[in-house]
Amino acid sequence: MAVRKERQRMKTIGMIGGMSWESTLVYYRIINETVRARLGGLHSARSVLYSVDFAEIEALQHAGRWDEAQSILVQAAQALVRAGADLVIICTNTMHKLADGVAAGMTVPLLHIADPTAEAVLAAGMDTVALLGTRFTMEEDFYRRRLEDRFGLRVLIPDAAQRRTVHDIIYTELCLGRIREPSRQAYARIIDDLVDRGARGVILGCTEIGLLVRADGCPVPVFDTARIHAEAAVAAALTD
Repeated sequence: MAVRKERQRMKTIGMIGGMSWESTLVYYRIINETVRARLGGLHSARSVLYSVDFAEIEALQHAGRWDEAQSILVQAAQALVRAGADLVIICTNTMHKLADGVAAGMTVPLLHIADPTAEAVLAAGMDTVALLGTRFTMEEDFYRRRLEDRFGLRVLIPDAAQRRTVHDIIYTELCLGRIREPSRQAYARIIDDLVDRGARGVILGCTEIGLLVRADGCPVPVFDTARIHAEAAVAAALTD
């Protein structure tokens, strides 16, 4: 009976993934590990996944054709709702540029990745953090403004040359599953510079960066958005 009751309370998590599938795999693992840790036994997450073709999305991103990218994500979200999703997450930071449009196109909640991330930063007693991610996430205001305006955080980003390095490593290496020590060292130097500028923590604002940057190798606490988002999705799914 206990198992049946837990199953009845568990909502179905809808995941828009594939951007890239390397980090979507991490999401799936963390979501199921977290459900098992919360409920015990053989419990796993009730979930549905819509995985897009990232080559198509990446081309639209760099061409600035965001309306077309949004149409793809809206279709994915609506498909997840039809498949039974009770809440939806977009398993990437950059595509939260389109979060409002995606949320407007469906009838269930969208859990924004920046919100639980900011809450984790505040819970750690910090007010100044560095943000690493794609150049879209670092340079545009859709992500930083949410952290600053809604949560009162001060957000630091790398300089222009460093932003190019961070961005290029994401797309040419991490999204392809390539983990290189020289790239790890390049990120470490960038993080050290941001810490020197006053960052008390680092937001890994691309869901692939956690594949490269290790918390035990950083001089300040690391906030891995993939893990934070996945765990927040489980918390929402297990809340009546």
